[in-house]
Order: sequence, then structure tokens, then C-alpha cells
Amino acid sequence: MEAPREKEHLLSLKVMRLTKPSFVLSSPVLCEPQDIFARNSDGLQDLAPKLSAVQGLPAASLGELLTLPQNFGSIYLGETFSCYVSVHNDSSHNVKEILIKTDLQTSSQRLALSGSGATPKSELAPESCIDEVIQHEVKELGTHILVCAVSYTTPSGDNMYFRKFFKFQVLKPLDVKTKFYSTEDNLVHSDEVYLEAQIQNITQSPMCIEKVSLEPAPEYTVSELNQLSNNTNCSIFGEITYVNPMDTRQYLYCLKAKPQQGSERGSFAKGVSSIGKLDIVWKTNLGERGRLQTSPLQRVAPGCGDIKLVVLRIPDSVTLQSSFKFLCKITSCCERTMDLKLNLLNTVKGLSWMGISGKQLGKLGPGDSMEIELSMLSTTPGLQSISGMRLVDQNLKRTYEHDDIAQIFVHHAQIAA
Repeated sequence: MEAPREKEHLLSLKVMRLTKPSFVLSSPVLCEPQDIFARNSDGLQDLAPKLSAVQGLPAASLGELLTLPQNFGSIYLGETFSCYVSVHNDSSHNVKEILIKTDLQTSSQRLALSGSGATPKSELAPESCIDEVIQHEVKELGTHILVCAVSYTTPSGDNMYFRKFFKFQVLKPLDVKTKFYSTEDNLVHSDEVYLEAQIQNITQSPMCIEKVSLEPAPEYTVSELNQLSNNTNCSIFGEITYVNPMDTRQYLYCLKAKPQQGSERGSFAKGVSSIGKLDIVWKTNLGERGRLQTSPLQRVAPGCGDIKLVVLRIPDSVTLQSSFKFLCKITSCCERTMDLKLNLLNTVKGLSWMGISGKQLGKLGPGDSMEIELSMLSTTPGLQSISGMRLVDQNLKRTYEHDDIAQIFVHHAQIAA
């Protein structure tokens, strides 16, 4: 694009973005046998031979053609912005002390791209020009303004100066969403957590995902779970990693806490902790490279109260009017010792507790666990939920209610033939 030039200036400024061409799909215009061109009538005898002389023209319009950009086009976060700056001497006189300075103004800062501290060019002859290529990796969203300033000295000794502004928008190329999953067996002293990253292409064209890696924080190590088990070099997505517009791809990582000083194993601290950053590298359909690095991913450790209850073993199904047993694990998540008592309440229909309610379980220290085996009787067919388990801390007279602990399917017994 060319900036308007004031008449009193001897120099002109042109700025052009350097980018690869894009594909455009052309719609073919074909003639039916009964059309006027095909019938060669109504005074079109002279035009018809010219049309028929172009062999294969309809077939050439069936594919995609390359077209040069007509404007700055779409610029996405993480890509490299390249432009060509040219200052031309339109006068018939020599111009001296020419200095070109380019800055990039964003919503938060002003970046000097070229010309800062440079030595001015001593002289520029008529019809000559000064050219330079500027490259900058875009790291902010929103409106960007390219500011090009030119200063020079006329043959009469006057110091001249002018600026031109070029505005363009930086768009978001990817939508990244993350989910954390903790191991279920030991939440309090868990030394690993799973991260699921959902990456969606929100550009207007397909892209090739070259790399998606997780750079963990110093306290953790990471294992990628995105390769086939029989071949670590083969991605689960196959050899071609193209992602079409608005498509989403999911990546999975396992994070493990490093052993703490003076301890055999590490643990994920309670509250909010920084896990690491995602590093994403992609290329567009014509090989233009882009890279994004997310801000530090924050994980909020799930709270489980003072007591965590996990079912370790339970049958999938039982017959009607039969008893079954299941194994539970109780873990202390508080910093005090509890003296626990177990109460069993029949709060739902379909299942009834078997055994003595009010059983003393004993003391449970901070971070300690105990396993208990419980029995129930099935009374109603269907999918039944185990509820009505109450743990009472006799030190503080506090009751912890546990409902919907697990589900079990109750069915009628099959009659032998």
C-alpha cells in the first residue's frame, strides 16, 4: 500500500506487507449446447471462434488458484509480521541525511523496529530509493499501528520530517482450554495429576500442528500421552496433523511432583499452584510459521473437606434379596487427630445396611487412612445408590455425611432351565 505524499516533500514512502499468496476458488462458467454461444447465431460468428480457440478453459476453473493479497490481510497472534519499507527520491535533486525510523504501537507499548540509533544515509540521488525489510513476531492482540517516520535535509539546507501511519488488526488463531484431573486413589498425598488441553483452530484456513508440548514448572515432571504405545514416535493423530477451521484437537499430559527435600515423594499442594506452560507451533497451508506460549496454567486443588471416602472394591451387580460386601477407604485431610464412629442409616429404598450401627472405628491421624468392609442387602431391582453413611468425630462432635457413595445394579435371579 502507498501512503499519500505531501507535495512539499521530496521523498515518498511506500509500505507493503510481505506475505505468501492465498488460494481462491474460481467458479467456472460453462455453456450448454442450446446457449447462444454454442449455437453460433445472432451475429456472434466472429466471437465464437475466439471462444472455442481456448482449449481446456472450463477445466482450468475447477481448481484453486493463487492470488496475491490485496491488503494487509489477516495477521494472527504468534505469527511473524513482515513488511517492506521503501523511501524514494521523486525530485531532481540530491537529498542528504536521510533517516528512516519505524515503530510499532500497540495498546500497551511502543516498540522500535528499526532506525533507533542508526546512522543517517549521507545522500540519496534522484530516482533512487532506500529499501529495508522489517520483521516482528506479534505477541499482542488487538489494534496495531505501524509508524514510519522519515527525516532528511534538502539541497537548500532545510530539515524536513514526515510520518505515516498504517493500522492493522491482530486476531486470535487458537482457542485453548484446559482441564485437570487428579488421581482418585489418594487425593491428599497425590503425586500426579492429568492435564487435558483442548486446542481449537479459529482461523479461516486449515493449519498443520507441528508441536504441542507442556513445559512444566520446576517442581514437576511431565509425560506426554499423545503417542501410540507401540511406537513413541508416532502420534495418535497420525502422520498428517492438519486441523480444519473450527475443529478441536485434544492432548493429554501426566504431571508428577518431584520428591520434596527430606521426603521420598512429592505432592501437589493444596490451593492454587502453577503447573507450567503450553508451547504450540503450527504452520499454515503455505508454510507460514506461528508459535504461541500460554500464560502459566493455574490449577486449583480440589477440596475434599476433613475426610475423603473412596470405594475400593464393589461388585457391578447383585441378585435381588441377596447380600453383598464392598470395601471403603477413609482418609484424613485435616491437621488434627479424629476419633471416628460409624453410623449407618437406611435413607433410600432398594438397599438396606447389614451390621451394627455406631461402631467405633478408632483414631485417625492427619493424612492417615483406614479401610473398612461393609455389607448391604438388596431389596428392590434396578440401579440403586448406596447412601446413609455417617462418620462422627467424637472429639468435636462433628458429623460427616456421605451419600451417593456408589451405585450397584440389582437384578432378578435367573431360573435354571
